[in-house]
Amino acid sequence: MNHSILDAQDAYLFQEGTHARLYDKLGCRLREGGGADFAVWAPNAASVSVIGDWNYWSGDADPLTLQPDGTGVWHGFAPHAAHGQAYKYRIHSRHNGYTVEKADPFAIYAEHAPATASRVWALDYAWNDSAWMAERAKRNALDAPMSVYEVHPGSWRRQGGEFLGYRELAHQLADYATQMGFTHVELMPVTEHPFYGSWGYQTTGYFAPTSRYGTPQDFMYFVDHMHQRGIGVLLDWVPSHFPTDEHGLSYFDGTHLFEHADPRQGFHPEWNSSIFNYGRNEVRSFLVSSGLFWLDKYHLDGLRVDAVASMLYLDYARKDGEWIPNREGGRENLEAIDFLQTLNRAVYREQPGTLTIAEESTSWPRVSRPTDMGGLGFGMKWNMGWMHDSLAYMKQEPVHRKYHHHQLTFSLVYAFTENFMLPLSHDEVVHGKGSLINKMPGDPWQQFANLRALLGLMWTHPGKKLLFMGGEFGQRREWAHDGELDWGATSDEGHGGLQRLVARLNAVYRETPALYQLDFSPAGFEWVDADDAEQSVFAFLRKSADGSPPVLVVLNMTPVPRYNQLLGVPHAGVWREIVNSDAVEFGGSGMGNPDDIEAAPVRAHGRRQTLCLTLPPLSVLILEPATHG
Repeated sequence: MNHSILDAQDAYLFQEGTHARLYDKLGCRLREGGGADFAVWAPNAASVSVIGDWNYWSGDADPLTLQPDGTGVWHGFAPHAAHGQAYKYRIHSRHNGYTVEKADPFAIYAEHAPATASRVWALDYAWNDSAWMAERAKRNALDAPMSVYEVHPGSWRRQGGEFLGYRELAHQLADYATQMGFTHVELMPVTEHPFYGSWGYQTTGYFAPTSRYGTPQDFMYFVDHMHQRGIGVLLDWVPSHFPTDEHGLSYFDGTHLFEHADPRQGFHPEWNSSIFNYGRNEVRSFLVSSGLFWLDKYHLDGLRVDAVASMLYLDYARKDGEWIPNREGGRENLEAIDFLQTLNRAVYREQPGTLTIAEESTSWPRVSRPTDMGGLGFGMKWNMGWMHDSLAYMKQEPVHRKYHHHQLTFSLVYAFTENFMLPLSHDEVVHGKGSLINKMPGDPWQQFANLRALLGLMWTHPGKKLLFMGGEFGQRREWAHDGELDWGATSDEGHGGLQRLVARLNAVYRETPALYQLDFSPAGFEWVDADDAEQSVFAFLRKSADGSPPVLVVLNMTPVPRYNQLLGVPHAGVWREIVNSDAVEFGGSGMGNPDDIEAAPVRAHGRRQTLCLTLPPLSVLILEPATHG
């Protein structure tokens, strides 16, 4: 039997909505002796043929045959198809005489935009990341340090105004991520997309890395090299919607095959795009297979799943009358819930050691809890509440912050209800929102001090970390995809100092178990002082699971230095600063506690030992016991 055709078990799983490896069956497969097999799902077609470079785009040369099992899969062999050639499917629909030429939904490589055809290709590659793969479960574990650098490949750096290819990006980004101490990079979507300005969020090729930066093998090299340098790679992945471009998935076989027919369910008013029909089992199999494909064939370490809230709510971005309730009369998208649970079960079953991360902006319960507990099954969830509250607090003039004190303490009320990742992502520096540094109040010195304090809070707050490129050195202008980051700014004292602080925070974070082992447990956090609104001072302890020393974190969110600040600590003996965001090397004033501090046997904050500290203006201090008893 032709290996491109679904066998009985494949057909069963495909139609059940649980097939996780359709990429091994559908699409284009080169044969060793020459030619290629093709298979495509088009149940409402009257006829399908493969047209391409080898047959001069003739609709008669290579017709496909409908598989007789009711799956709607067409297949066939094109003896003259060869590696690298462009192709599409010509589909004649049984409806309305509709004829269209479509890219292959399972294509593994595409022509360079604005061309829209798929390419005959193979995924041969000799991987050299076995050491990483053997231990990546530890690197991606919930009790491991995870500091993620979010990158848009087309605008991080450029060479002579041109994009870096995947291979050039691999070396430059690995060097930089290593220098800065990030554990992982997260790529904004590299799944093929016709419009560069969509940043990858309008995907047409769910199995193809964009050809803008090179071939599939070049992208494999990127992941391979990052792994060899000890850096994990996460991919932003978009199963929530897709563009309506004619060559893509929309109206695929003359019917609304991948999307809902009713625009109240199938059209996304916010993004002007189509919404997948999660109630169609074959569509679920398509999407689950796409997610697994990147983890399997490209050794990626995890998926950040975009716009989960838009999938969960039938009334998302819709007014009354613009949406259809579910069968129980509610606004929850029951089919999408089932899809997400199916996806997460498949990922953790088929690719243990990887993880899924939900961008979910509401208070939907149990997003990062197992499906057998009624959860969605994600490994982590972005903490959008922390992000919004923290930025809202930081935007306040310091003199007003005492009236907004709860905005920095509230996140601890719910911090352990999910496995949270703290995001300062690209979403916060686009569409007129301005850059991180320009959200900060005060003169330029105070703006940098504020941003250093915010990042210090982020790196010490429970939860894994994600920072969008440019934020680590305080780029002034809003991110734009048409150029590169303002790297020249890093020679300036403020920008360079901030960059050095982020590198220091990453180093301390990775070597301090108290800052990461219990990110998702109340046992890892303890307030020392959550109520000093008048001074806008916050103090808390982070604690480890393995018995290594706790750390004390103290924030002073006003430009007024605080002298002789008494803070209770759990250990007698000597404590020392390991991070001071006001240090001169970070662009600060140099105030702080340079000498070891002996805890005094004085009661404070319910503890028997007390430190007497100097708190620099607009700063974060991290202290650890040099000795403890």
